[in-house]
Amino acid sequence: MYAKGMSVRGIQDNLAELYGIDVSPTTISAITDKVWELVEAWQSRPLAAIYPIVYLDAIHIKLRRENKVENTAVYIVLGVDVEGHRDVLGHWIGDGAEGANFWLSVVTDLQNRGVKDILIACMDGLTGFKDAVLAVFPKTDIQRCVIHQIRNSLKYIPWKDRKAFVVDLKAVYQAPTREAAEANLGRLAEKWQSKYAVAVRSWHNNWEDLATFFRFPAEIRRLIYTTNTLEGYNRQLRKIIKTKAAFPNADAARKLLFLANRDIFKKWTNPIFNWPIILNQLVIRFDDRLSY
Repeated sequence: MYAKGMSVRGIQDNLAELYGIDVSPTTISAITDKVWELVEAWQSRPLAAIYPIVYLDAIHIKLRRENKVENTAVYIVLGVDVEGHRDVLGHWIGDGAEGANFWLSVVTDLQNRGVKDILIACMDGLTGFKDAVLAVFPKTDIQRCVIHQIRNSLKYIPWKDRKAFVVDLKAVYQAPTREAAEANLGRLAEKWQSKYAVAVRSWHNNWEDLATFFRFPAEIRRLIYTTNTLEGYNRQLRKIIKTKAAFPNADAARKLLFLANRDIFKKWTNPIFNWPIILNQLVIRFDDRLSY
């Protein structure tokens, strides 16, 4: 019940109603604390030496600190190993530091737990993601999430022009080559720059990281142009934590996130579809770095 997001008081009420058992909130908390050794072991477990693809993102929770409820980031890294299996490498609860500093501690933790190389890192444009990864793994290819970029740019486009603008955007990110995409981006700029300069400028400013996926075949492009793989995981976490008005402390949040992860990964048993084909393509592209 706790792993499904039910509060301690809710569990107490359910036990009383269904079984006539009176169990105090303190006892229920003590019982759920029995998983704490598992939480610690999971968060510090050794990792694979190489991850062909990782996804980095953050969700936010309400956390009580010093008698105040703060909106706190939980940083999440999901990796795809050389066998094509997905695994969440950890949950890191923010401490109020700047995003870049905290992400650096997260990536350093991955290195300390055995990760020697990351081939492609997929991320949203939040502060510090890229710099932190490259500080520890300087050879990593960075792919900024195209879907997030589309959403962010559409915030500046009114409904009357949105459909036409999206058609022109599709010509950019669905182009067969980077050269074709850049030509289409130029046409988009000519058409819309005067009306929606901020939306157009964001594509130019972030283009190097947005265009990384054009270097790869279609099977790899499909995996890396968006962080939807991690977004799906985050949506399942939010369903569980949405019942929490605020966590009393960081350890309570880590405990529930661990239990939620364990439930989610019961369904994640198969490797990524077409992984042998994808791995062949990765070996050709990164031959000298897939020898660990």
